Amino acid sequence: MKQAFNPYLPLNEYIPDGEPHVFGDRVYIYGSHDKENGEDFCMLDYVTYSASIYDLTDWKYEGVIYKAERDPLYPQYKYMYAPDVVRGNDGRYYLYYSLANTYPDCSYVMGVAVCDTPCGDFEYLGYVRHKDGTPMQDYAIFDPACLNDNGTIRFYYGMWFDFDENPNMTREQSIEAQMSTFKKTREEVINTPGGVMGPIYVELENDMMTIKDTPKRIFPAIYEGTEFKGHEFFEASSMRKVGDKYYFVYSSWQNHELCYAVSDYPDRDFQFGGVIISNGDVGYKGRKPEDRLMRSGNNHGSIEFINGKWYIFYHRHTTKMEFSRQGCAEEIKILDNGFIPQVEMTSCGLNGGPLLAEGKYPAAICCNLTNGKMPHCWCPNHRLPYLKAKDNERFISEIENGTKIGYKYFSFENVKKIGVKFRSYDITPKGKLLVKLSLDGDVAAEISVTDSKEWIYAEANVDIENGIYPLYFEYVGEGSLEILEFSFN
Repeated sequence: MKQAFNPYLPLNEYIPDGEPHVFGDRVYIYGSHDKENGEDFCMLDYVTYSASIYDLTDWKYEGVIYKAERDPLYPQYKYMYAPDVVRGNDGRYYLYYSLANTYPDCSYVMGVAVCDTPCGDFEYLGYVRHKDGTPMQDYAIFDPACLNDNGTIRFYYGMWFDFDENPNMTREQSIEAQMSTFKKTREEVINTPGGVMGPIYVELENDMMTIKDTPKRIFPAIYEGTEFKGHEFFEASSMRKVGDKYYFVYSSWQNHELCYAVSDYPDRDFQFGGVIISNGDVGYKGRKPEDRLMRSGNNHGSIEFINGKWYIFYHRHTTKMEFSRQGCAEEIKILDNGFIPQVEMTSCGLNGGPLLAEGKYPAAICCNLTNGKMPHCWCPNHRLPYLKAKDNERFISEIENGTKIGYKYFSFENVKKIGVKFRSYDITPKGKLLVKLSLDGDVAAEISVTDSKEWIYAEANVDIENGIYPLYFEYVGEGSLEILEFSFN
């Protein structure tokens, strides 16, 4: 029986910033394209995967859809950041993107490419522009989002660093930082009402490139005293229409969470809704940042209605850097009152239910990985458990005393044994892996760990009542080890 895991694409694929769109009877995922063990964000050309809306376990690789070298700014700017795709009124598909060098050195113009199909070979068309043909550079051009709203083409973008909120930065330093970061003149920073940062909206003509009017900010310029305080807009604009309401999905200053705001209008009066997901489960059931269940980092994604259900697509972080991010997804609920309750990260997001506790699973599909003090953002010099790729294998490394590895959820039925394939890391391990059915639950089994530089398999008998449970491994002992896979018998 085929199943869907998180991440839902192959473990050697890294497509963060996922924008899912249903076109016809298939859902397509558009996103950035990170390189495995890359040295920077978004180093590879855009590729697309798609799946039938009736079977989210089977994702098809559609190939490269657009290369950075097609943009005239290449190779000065060679990395393509988070894109979005929308179907125009002419039936063609339009890809919006921005180019960058090393973050945050961005081109700050919005590129447009076009194709007759949602996953074909997109051709460079030009830049989003004013009516006089000059590139639109109003505000900070970053992270495009587009919505065809019954024939009206609504376009969103923007970024908001906390320069003005930084207590260690004077107003003059904030102005200079915005000039440098966003390639703005002093006059632009000072004379733009509310500044050049924020989530921005503008309507496009049917040519999908020319703006109809002046771009405008859709959130207040001052967050103090509003519902957005603590979840201020940072980046990752995305828009969906749910019934007659507009849902704006975005990444907050917290960086690891995807939030949403709702309005009756596409361009104003948005009210903060809440957090949909955090890639460290921060906030879920009151979890505090210092208790995050996985190393967290930036987040970007959106919601999509697929075959009668709503899902949130987001990304998680691997390695100890931020440059090898993988797409994940979870089912969500939009309640009758419009509220979206926060959901947790799981290993079975698109599966439609728990995974079967039978056979083998890659260790790297864990949704929790913690030593009790996991950091936010990159940590190349920290010693901590992390997802590693080496020699065409993906596994968990630097597992030391107190490391907890979690998988949610499994359907247990007559499981007699649980085993792991592991090897020694840099310090000879001497201890055991405790098998538990919750983060801090009772021990269901103990698997002895021995020293081996090659992958070896060890298992233990279990007596687990049939039912649906998380599965956790906790290492107790000395030294460190790596885990490649686990299995049920």
